[in-house]
Amino acid sequence: MSETEATFQTLIERVRAGDERAAEELVRRYEPMVRRAARVRLADPRLRQVLDSVDICQSVMASFFVRAALGQYELNEPDQLLRLLATMARNKLANQARGQRAARRDCRRVEAGALEAGERQVLDVRQAGKDWAEVAAAVGGSPEALRMKRARAVRRAAREIGLDDPDDA
Repeated sequence: MSETEATFQTLIERVRAGDERAAEELVRRYEPMVRRAARVRLADPRLRQVLDSVDICQSVMASFFVRAALGQYELNEPDQLLRLLATMARNKLANQARGQRAARRDCRRVEAGALEAGERQVLDVRQAGKDWAEVAAAVGGSPEALRMKRARAVRRAAREIGLDDPDDA
């Protein structure tokens, strides 16, 4: 067994044992690749309005850690883990896309202009000094959902003007 494989095996054993530092190291090593795998498959712009590669990555990592602790994975080398995490990302994204397209959540039904107008209305009311409960009363919806809508609008605007550095992923 090579030194790299031995180090990898030690890391996996520590993750299985619930070692927080090992989990942090695993995330630090593999998160960029998992996010990239999610971003590549997150092609539909309407779906990108409700999902982000970070969401998919967090879901993948949470599932991985639970299952690793249960001993469900037999991983011998880093490439196996990478392929497993990429497959999990692909499956999580497909499941999320199906859920978003189901009945009333269908993101394809939302017109881009209508969504931007709604975001503008939320921003206008919020900039008028209203708290989130008042914004919700004015435009409809829950304060939590409106905060998320604003956060997504800000992220999208940052990407559109080039503030989102792709190397940070």
